[in-house]
This record gives sequence, structure tokens and C-alpha cells, in this order.
Amino acid sequence: MQARDLDGMVVSFDRNFRYLTGFTGDAGVLLVTADDAALITDSRYIETAQQEAEGARAVLLKHAEEIGEQILSLGGKRWGFEAERLLYSGYERLQALGVELVPTYDLIEELRAVKDTDELSAIRHACEIAVQGLEELFLRLRPGMTEAEASFWLDGRMRELGAEGPAFDFIVASGPRGSLPHGGTSQKPLADGELVTFDVGCRFLGYHSDITRTVAIGRPPAELQRVYEIVREAQEAGLRAVRAGVLGRDVDAAARGVIERAGYGERFGHGTGHGVGLEIHELPRLGERSEQVLAAGMIVTVEPGIYLPSQGGVRIEDTVVVTDGGCEILTRSPKELRTFGLSGSGNLQGGGLL
Repeated sequence: MQARDLDGMVVSFDRNFRYLTGFTGDAGVLLVTADDAALITDSRYIETAQQEAEGARAVLLKHAEEIGEQILSLGGKRWGFEAERLLYSGYERLQALGVELVPTYDLIEELRAVKDTDELSAIRHACEIAVQGLEELFLRLRPGMTEAEASFWLDGRMRELGAEGPAFDFIVASGPRGSLPHGGTSQKPLADGELVTFDVGCRFLGYHSDITRTVAIGRPPAELQRVYEIVREAQEAGLRAVRAGVLGRDVDAAARGVIERAGYGERFGHGTGHGVGLEIHELPRLGERSEQVLAAGMIVTVEPGIYLPSQGGVRIEDTVVVTDGGCEILTRSPKELRTFGLSGSGNLQGGGLL
């Protein structure tokens, strides 16, 4: 705030006021000045705010003008607001106060990008839950099980293991649907000879995990097996590129270069990774144009993919901690192409390598 010559800051995004105060409610506004802070929330959350918020006074919102009155009482002429978070209706109400409104971008998100010990511990545990649940699910896979059945079982199992809930709507995309990078989950049954992509994660103490594995049901076509190995090589190249001091685009280039040299560059359309924390997608970004510099303590994903319309797709993803000398993988799970499901004799096979 001082660097931007701000007298006060209006924090309206719930993940940001949670980060700054510890308040877990999803309705509120945090007002911050150099020597004071007020967390304003309604009767549903006021007791929670009184119990959880650190460094800020909990103020009960009794009427719509309460926020403006608090701003005027705190004083100051230049108030920053989160330009990408504040609704226009809220902006109009602030305008009526007569103070100068200054848009800010990623002011708090940049602080959140580097995790402290407690944050890292929560993310590490969320990753452990996700890996265990996913590995247990793999042993249950069989032709005829629907994508939705697999997703539902995994959600329940992660909760049994201690997760607060899923990190996002799971992606279980089998066969031709695997060409949809964010294809969600359908009622399609898993079938012999298909690849299945699982993009899953969970929340623990508000922090997220993210892992993607692609496995086979039986033996998939030769081209998809080749594509799998290309993606695995690309992901390993991306992981080797992660370390403090490199740019996000450098990691992307390392992974993307492997796929481009193999002739599938046009089939990899998304970025190589993103930050993970109180949001499943947050700073930094690992994309072709990312100028963000990685720092020790950041949590990022590395997740290249190749997607072939009407045939299928492959994505492999790990959540990692950036270190000075490289990275630590938090989602440790085998990455060889594994096959689950019916063998030629019709018996269930779990975890064989193609």
C-alpha cells in the first residue's frame, strides 16, 4: 500500500481476506489502513469472525451503508480496491463516498504466491490424500464402470481420508472424451482399449491439491501409447526446468519443446502449469508468455498434454514446491503407462505396465 501511495485498501475477495486474517467465512469485506483493520461481515458469520480473525476488528454489518461509514471513519483519501474482484455495483457504492478509488491488480495474490510452513504442510497433506484416493480408485477400475461412478467413489474416499471436499469438479475423461482437456465427467462407461484421464484434487484446511494421471483400460492403440510416452517425457522436462529464478515461460518452453519436436505442438493448447494454494488456479502462471519469476516456496503444477480429437488424450500433472535447486514433487505416484481392467482371459488386472 505504501509503495502505491494508498491510504487504505478494500479487500473484497474471500480467499484474500482469509489469507490476511484467517477468517474462513465467504461473506465479508476487509478494510485495511496503515494502523487499523476492520473485517465487516453479517450476522451469519460475525461470531466466526470474532473467533478467527487476527489483526482485524470484527464489525457486524447491520445495513448496506455500514462499509462506507467504516471507510470514512478510518479516514484517508486514496483507497485501493481489487479491480478483478469487486462487483460494479460495489464500485458504485464506493464512488458515492467521495474518496479517490485506485484499482489494484494481484496485490494480495502476489503475497500468497510464496507459501509459509503452515501453508506448505496443508498442501502437502492435501496431495497425500489425493494420491492415496486415486491409487485406491485405480484398483477398482473395470470396463462398464462409468466416469461418474469413478468420480463419485473418489470424492467419498477422499473425504473419508480427511479431505474437506474436492478441489474442483473432477475430470474423468475416457476414450474419445480424453481429447477434451476440461471434459468434466459423464455417464460414459469405461471400455477396453481406452485411455482414461483423471484430473483430481482435494482441499485440506482450505488449501488445494491437483494431480492428473492417464491410465489404460486394457491395451490402447499404438499411437496413443506413443503419445503417452511423449507427454511423460515433456512432463519430466518441465519438472527439470522448475527452480527458483526461472521465468514461468521457461518451464513452459521446456515441456512444450518436447511435444513440438515430436510433431504434436498444435495438440497442446493450454499452459504448462499454474500456482496452487487457497485457489486451485493462482499465481504464478507457467505459460508461453509468463514473465513471472519463480521463487522458493511457490507451489506450481506441471501438466503438459496432447489431445487428439475423436481418439483420446493424455495429460500428466504433478503439484510441486519450487526450491532454490529445483523442485520437490508432492504428488508422488507412478507415471509409467499402467493398465487396469480386463485381461485377455477376462480377469481383472491391477497396475500392470504396458
